[in-house]
Amino acid sequence: MDLTFSGAVYEWRGPAPHHFVDLPEEESAAVQATSALTSYGWGCIPLAARIGRTDFTTALIPRGERYALPLKAAVRRAEGIGVGDTVEVALSVDV
Repeated sequence: MDLTFSGAVYEWRGPAPHHFVDLPEEESAAVQATSALTSYGWGCIPLAARIGRTDFTTALIPRGERYALPLKAAVRRAEGIGVGDTVEVALSVDV
């Protein structure tokens, strides 16, 4: 399954701060429909993603009715991404 969306970057300040972009409702519903085939540990969904010219792998994290896409520091540095920026994301989930 291939999806493209845009969203605002935010920081979650837990014991270790992390940066995320939430998938919109429609895209989250599409991912949820495949979760029985693709999820592992805590309902996370492994995937490949691209922001700008940077490709990376990660796993979507369920957050209520939506999924959050973690943004690695290397990706943020390579693309000059900061909190509050809106990014265009292309992702591919193996089903």
